[in-house]
Amino acid sequence: MNDLWNCPGCPAPPTWEVDPAELLRLYPWLRPLADCPQEPTFHAEGDVWTHVQMVLRELAALPAFRELTEQERNILFAVGLLHDICKPDTTRVEDGRIRSPGHAVRGVYRARQLLAEDPNFGPLGTPFFVREEICGLVRWHGLPVTYVDKPDPARAVIRARVACRFDLLTVFAEADHRGRICTLPQDTLDRIRLFPDYCREVGCWDTPYPFPNAHTRFEYFRTETAHPSLHLFDDTACEVTVMCGLPGSGKSTWIAEHMPGSPVVSLDDIREELDVTATDNQSPVVALAYERAREHLRQKRGFVWNATSLSRMIRGKLIDLAAGYRARIRIVYVEPPIPDIRRQNRERAKVVPESAWQRMFSKLDVPTEAEAHAVEYVVPAVSVV
Repeated sequence: MNDLWNCPGCPAPPTWEVDPAELLRLYPWLRPLADCPQEPTFHAEGDVWTHVQMVLRELAALPAFRELTEQERNILFAVGLLHDICKPDTTRVEDGRIRSPGHAVRGVYRARQLLAEDPNFGPLGTPFFVREEICGLVRWHGLPVTYVDKPDPARAVIRARVACRFDLLTVFAEADHRGRICTLPQDTLDRIRLFPDYCREVGCWDTPYPFPNAHTRFEYFRTETAHPSLHLFDDTACEVTVMCGLPGSGKSTWIAEHMPGSPVVSLDDIREELDVTATDNQSPVVALAYERAREHLRQKRGFVWNATSLSRMIRGKLIDLAAGYRARIRIVYVEPPIPDIRRQNRERAKVVPESAWQRMFSKLDVPTEAEAHAVEYVVPAVSVV
């Protein structure tokens, strides 16, 4: 790394001390964790904040953690702070047991917001690739324990490896295991220690799985029955470029600079054409946009889809349509620093209200190569994790 990102409170030599009181002062959003109970069978230590403290201390004590670079230690410490951040939002009692279903998935959205906006992480927030590595680790932090229970363990690890580094994931999983009191016999530590060997056997430990080509990867993640080593012939007939980014991120500017003259299906343009505002019923806008997309696809003519496309589900509908016409999919994700996006949104002719912008940010799914033939990140030039 050329630029060191710092997570304040991260333990460092020679003491490797974790100071819970200082962490609560730095990160007041941790306080609700103290009021969130956990299932005593698996967390006899008590509330979530108690568990997080134990995890952070165990992390700091692990030789594998201490051997990491300073940047990697800061990343894993942030994961420790954030991995259960949405347990208070998801915890409920079912059949007399305390459960927190989906806390890791929801935790990604909350973690992304905090890493981008908490002033402790710098005036411009956490650098994009560092932030997304942390989010990936938050999302998959339980995988080294649960992979053997998945219907298709190989598919589970291949998908997760697109989003995070498994060497860091394994170190954190051990700290997460040690930072709890479980009253039942379990093979958790054995599973974690076997996780690297299993991933090496699958072929995705050090790097994402080496698919024969981009089309094979694209179809593998779209088709539950596909095998990753099956070399599919790339029969795509045109390319659809799907823009993705928050309002004010500069998607239209990027299109004008990099794809001048290309056909564009723009939802903003269609709204203006139909005299529909952003708060009106969007069905006519979307229907016309999809019909124009079909016109291009029938002619095997590439085009640019210019919309925010923030949700994986929303992108998936267009991608499925385009794939049905044998189109190659390229996603271009645009994200200047978050403060700049906010400013640019305010300066636009059609401003998205701040409350609506914040809601959109809270639901952002940053695209990955599991969704498309290619993904380009137009982000500030900083070092990659």
